[in-house]
Amino acid sequence: MQFIDTHTHLYVEEFNNDRDAVIQRALAAGITKMYLPAIDANTYDAMLQLEKQYPQNCFAMMGLHPCSVNEKVNDALQLVHQYLQQRNFAAIGEIGLDFYWDKTFTQQQYEAFDTQMQWALEYQLPIVIHTRNAMQETINKVKPFAQKGLTGIFHCFSGSYESAVQIIDMNFQLGIGGVLTYKNAGLSAVLEKIPLQHLVLETDAPYLTPVPYRGKRNETAYLQYIAEHLAVVKRLSLEELAAITTANAQKIFPI
Repeated sequence: MQFIDTHTHLYVEEFNNDRDAVIQRALAAGITKMYLPAIDANTYDAMLQLEKQYPQNCFAMMGLHPCSVNEKVNDALQLVHQYLQQRNFAAIGEIGLDFYWDKTFTQQQYEAFDTQMQWALEYQLPIVIHTRNAMQETINKVKPFAQKGLTGIFHCFSGSYESAVQIIDMNFQLGIGGVLTYKNAGLSAVLEKIPLQHLVLETDAPYLTPVPYRGKRNETAYLQYIAEHLAVVKRLSLEELAAITTANAQKIFPI
């Protein structure tokens, strides 16, 4: 069985003491590809270094995370654009809107999101979306770009059935992670009604650790617990689920 982790931050400092062991555990669990979403200038070097170490398994994205948007947003975006001009990336991400922690830079978040979606169209790349406390605003922003052919993943989807339908109608995938395993999340009931061809798997490691390791550091090997849970929800064998979600991810990413 082959799995793809479509969203994992293996380059962050939480893995500095055992990164190679974490990746070996992922490979042993059948997770052959790990996609690395960018955050901001503080992490690009570490992300690209990890990709260089594991060119067959780790694939970098490029983008500015909405929580990193501030008064210096134009400088940050200029750096993103420089990277996009220099080399190929798997996607532009993670980008989007986050109104959970702070709304000081709401307008700048909207502008950064628009700019990076436009670049995705120009470079013919998918996008990986972060949205928190901003689901409908995010969908509304994406829709005109989706009509021009933009596609990608709504990472860490935990929204309503109505939101899910709007997203898949735009030809975007839902990224399903550890939240699925949380008893009171209500995500299983939503995903029961969504065809599997619209779902991809992710860990968001080191965050959002699935049961039975909730509360501890997440890692890519724990994707198997998310997959097992989703297989039960969709009443499929793990083998079938692996094959379909892997194919879904391969359709999204150019590399």
